[in-house]
Amino acid sequence: MPIRLLLFCALFVATGSTLATTFYKNTDANGVVSYSDRPSPGAYAFVIREPMVEHLEEQIQLIAKPFTGGVRFFARNRLYAPVEVELRLARLSNVQGDPPLIVRRVLPARATLPITVLNALQVDLPIGYSETFLHSLGDPARRPQAYRYPLPWRGGPFRLTQGANGRFSHFGPKGRYAMDIAMPEGTPIIAARAGVVVKIENNQHGRGTEPAGNFVRILHADGTMGVYLHLMQGSVVVREGQRVALGDALARSGNTGNSSGPHLHFVVQRNVGLALESIPYQFNQPIDGLPNFTAGNP
Repeated sequence: MPIRLLLFCALFVATGSTLATTFYKNTDANGVVSYSDRPSPGAYAFVIREPMVEHLEEQIQLIAKPFTGGVRFFARNRLYAPVEVELRLARLSNVQGDPPLIVRRVLPARATLPITVLNALQVDLPIGYSETFLHSLGDPARRPQAYRYPLPWRGGPFRLTQGANGRFSHFGPKGRYAMDIAMPEGTPIIAARAGVVVKIENNQHGRGTEPAGNFVRILHADGTMGVYLHLMQGSVVVREGQRVALGDALARSGNTGNSSGPHLHFVVQRNVGLALESIPYQFNQPIDGLPNFTAGNP
């Protein structure tokens, strides 16, 4: 594979913005492929999106239960990991006292908890309000513990095509410290750390509808989460809620989602307060093959 194409594998996992970004692929008369953020005659346009948008609306829910004289709010977490939630209330009418307008809670895995209650000033009239409900995976009170990650695959040697602070796409909060390793499709992917499987995607073919492609997210004992992205369709062999040990089989590497070539995108994240951010980590041995071409300045 040409070096330029290897370098570009990570462009399709852009993590710096939730906005779409367009890049252009051009092949010259000699068959050399190049990429640019500027259009040129005959160039093919690629639209790049946020790679790790997990749709959790069905698993994390706000429940409002009216009763005679008021409304009680509950939050439900169907995931196998704690989640932080925030309820913001506004435009209150016919409400007693001065209830909090912003309430945050951490919900344990698979739990439903009360959030707040609004009591009517006049019980024969309805309460008026508007609400905004936010949530993020993980418990922000947990602190990462020192850990050096074994390589999360079998085989090789493989090439690191983009590392931490990579100039192309590893510069946003959710993926700043991610690593992209080019490898053939079908390479066995294994757990680099023990934990509980929180979320999987296994049905996406090719670019599909989700930028992350097929993936596995694992919650570790210290509250951090390891995420393995762009996996082969139908290859995920673990289920949500399953406990995995170090070295257990997870899936096979692929080329799904926003990926221009077969590779594994591996990132470790934690909740920093209603937001997931990637955190620095190290593998416990060097990655063989070529060095990281796209590392930014430390």
